[in-house]
Amino acid sequence: MDLELRDKAFLITGGTDGLGLALAKTLVREGARVAVCGRDADRLELASSALGPDALCLRADVSKENELDAFIDTALLRLGRLDGAVNNAGRSAGTSIATSSDQEWRDDYELKVIAAMHLARRVLPALEATKGALVNVLAIIARSPSANSTPTTASRAAGLAFTKAMANEVGPRGVRVNAILIGLIESGQWRRRADNAKTNVQDLYANMAKGSNIPLGRIGHAEEFADLAAFLLSPRASYITGVGISIDGGLSPTI
Repeated sequence: MDLELRDKAFLITGGTDGLGLALAKTLVREGARVAVCGRDADRLELASSALGPDALCLRADVSKENELDAFIDTALLRLGRLDGAVNNAGRSAGTSIATSSDQEWRDDYELKVIAAMHLARRVLPALEATKGALVNVLAIIARSPSANSTPTTASRAAGLAFTKAMANEVGPRGVRVNAILIGLIESGQWRRRADNAKTNVQDLYANMAKGSNIPLGRIGHAEEFADLAAFLLSPRASYITGVGISIDGGLSPTI
């Protein structure tokens, strides 16, 4: 299937590693231009090498408004247009409500909710001009919170509500807004966890799949996420908006 992405332009936060980088690579292979940001200098360098000279790779902490604005402004200037944006920046933050601190909740919301809404607000005029799309990367726990999973479950649930509300708001202006709810999928954070534990990452993935009773029996591949995200960003998904699509191998107990 031709996703009709050639010469289109996309912006991805958290795009220098893991799922974000996998998506950026997929978009580049489809002939699109990309701008990505991340916080780690080494990962930025690797991403720049992987994506090629036409890609824009900038250091930015999206929870800091001035750095996020600088990334957005530079990306819009460099790309000249914007056909899609992806809120992918985030990290796992799971603890019990009884032992969590107010600051942990504030930090998590700043990163996963406030930054995502700020980016959406800033890029909306550019997306209106191209009838583009916004994708929010969330997690299946947004729908099925477990014990000791806050503040992430709460911020991801907020992201799902934000997705639906914005889709209803901007749909009449030709902009689509969707969310992808990930389960257990290969990512940079799991690779780093394996490195810290001095274990093989494939062994870690196998144990995670077995312990989680994933119906398909394995951890998802980053490229599988990228294929779904690229489709939702593309004109081929022109009648899909306001939904959260799970990619989890059947793990989620909700539909």
